[in-house]
Amino acid sequence: MNSSRRPSMNDKSLFTATLMPDKDWWQELWPDPKGVLSAVGIKPDMQVVDLCCGDGHFTKPMCELVHPGKTWALDLDENLLNQAQQGCENNPNFHSIHGDPRELPKQITEPVDFVFIANTFHGVPDKTQLSQAVNEVLKPAGRFAVINWHKRPREETSVLDQPRGPDTELRMAPKDVQHFVEPAGFKLQEVIEVGPYHYAAVFIKNELL
Repeated sequence: MNSSRRPSMNDKSLFTATLMPDKDWWQELWPDPKGVLSAVGIKPDMQVVDLCCGDGHFTKPMCELVHPGKTWALDLDENLLNQAQQGCENNPNFHSIHGDPRELPKQITEPVDFVFIANTFHGVPDKTQLSQAVNEVLKPAGRFAVINWHKRPREETSVLDQPRGPDTELRMAPKDVQHFVEPAGFKLQEVIEVGPYHYAAVFIKNELL
């Protein structure tokens, strides 16, 4: 996410430039979050995790999409997590977790089908460590989707007439994400365009590793 926003983590040093955006341009950028979730492969009856969920922009449509499957939403920022809870209060399959995403195996004790993380991976200090935590909670052949800004100059990613997104030097190409995620026991399945400035790198758990 963008460095000009309020933090989605209690300690901003944990995840660089991963602050929650203003709602106006975030909704302009992501007008169809359920469509993004469907595009990456999230389906009804799945057990899913919205990792670093922020205020829940993707969480409520995730609950609706996977019902009656469960959705877990995890974030370090309790205030933002409360916003996600309020948005999902009418979704009985919603479960919130206030905690560190790198400790995901301690937070979720049953295997899940899919872990989704949007606009945060670029700021994670040890990306392979986080990917290993994700791998531990996935079922065999489970999937991990990383939504990232394309590696383009920030001045070229404008929303509502202003440059948006993380600083140019923090942005990652799909091959960069692959470099960090695959050593944690994954295989890149596909790269999907999910917005004017974003892609989804979708990985499948590699049981051969």
